[in-house]
Amino acid sequence: MKKQKIRIKLNSYNTFLLHDSCEKIISTACQSNSLTMGPIPMPTKRKIYCVLRSPHVNKDSREHFETRVHKRIIDIYDPSSKTIDSLMKLDLPSGVQIEVKI
Repeated sequence: MKKQKIRIKLNSYNTFLLHDSCEKIISTACQSNSLTMGPIPMPTKRKIYCVLRSPHVNKDSREHFETRVHKRIIDIYDPSSKTIDSLMKLDLPSGVQIEVKI
């Protein structure tokens, strides 16, 4: 018989919001006696943008900007209906993107 598993992927630009969200998810899962694995840190994606400082002249003068996307994965094994209900009612910050797979 195959065990049931919930995989939660979290993405954010801010590591503090991401860390707080992971702690909230793990604490709610532990309150309903479910086994959790994680948070597992995934590689950080860096995106660098190059912008000209002057629109008309001085093409050699450029400015670089960077965005970083931090990712974490949390696995919850053998979730009960109480676990799923408490995860659905959980209030997380708006700067964190959440993807849930069952």
